[in-house]
Amino acid sequence: MLDPRWVALSLNLGGKTFRTLLAHFQHDLDAIFAADEPELRQVRGIGQKISQAILTLNMDQITQRMEHWFTCGVQIATWNDEQYPASLKQLDDAPPSLFYRGALHDDAHIGYAIVGTRNPTQTALEESSHLGSMLAQQGHIVISGLAYGVDKSAHIGALAVEGVTYAILGSGILNVYPQQHEPLAEAILGYKGALICEVAPDAPVSTAGLVARNRLIIGMSEALIMVESAIDGGAMHTVRFAKQQNKPVYTLPLSASGNQAILQDGGLDISLFTS
Repeated sequence: MLDPRWVALSLNLGGKTFRTLLAHFQHDLDAIFAADEPELRQVRGIGQKISQAILTLNMDQITQRMEHWFTCGVQIATWNDEQYPASLKQLDDAPPSLFYRGALHDDAHIGYAIVGTRNPTQTALEESSHLGSMLAQQGHIVISGLAYGVDKSAHIGALAVEGVTYAILGSGILNVYPQQHEPLAEAILGYKGALICEVAPDAPVSTAGLVARNRLIIGMSEALIMVESAIDGGAMHTVRFAKQQNKPVYTLPLSASGNQAILQDGGLDISLFTS
């Protein structure tokens, strides 16, 4: 049974600090919650702010919130659960708790990330949809971020062939961002896909959340397809994470500055992926 204390800690600590904390207290949650501030601050990465956050956790409140989330169809997978994606668990900063609605498929289903600008050219828009459909027809999971433009088109392409697609959000999955994509989010669930986040399911969107979710998009994917982006576009964060995780990066030979930078830096032409 899921211990609310695990969820409470995971909402206040990053994956690296959480692992260090568990190791320090020999994976004993009772010992962690019995510790005082000096004991907590002996853990690398935990200073006054984090130790105070742990000491002042309101467990009645988190339990009530979890009950509400469950009522709304939220499921929670932790590092200890089979449902937790094995590829994601390999990240040193993998979230201790993954919140999701829908279905997480086993690792026999390979995921591919399709991302890009919110303001794509017509060519990029059509390619996003085509790639989403092609991968879904091959039995793969199309993974993106539910954003406008390329992300939306990739999700729709997968759904057009009744394929599985995951939307990984920078907000809570009960607070879909952008709000205009709530119908798309429901359609994803209707075709056995999933909405996924690492923040509290009712959390609002944040810039930090939008950036951080890109490492999860890559962490759950075999490769990244960057359809189109300016070199300073937000979607380029996924390229950085792909490099950190040693995942191949494909792109289209378009004139966009991000595409050209990827190709010049050793990225792969999408024709090598689709041939």
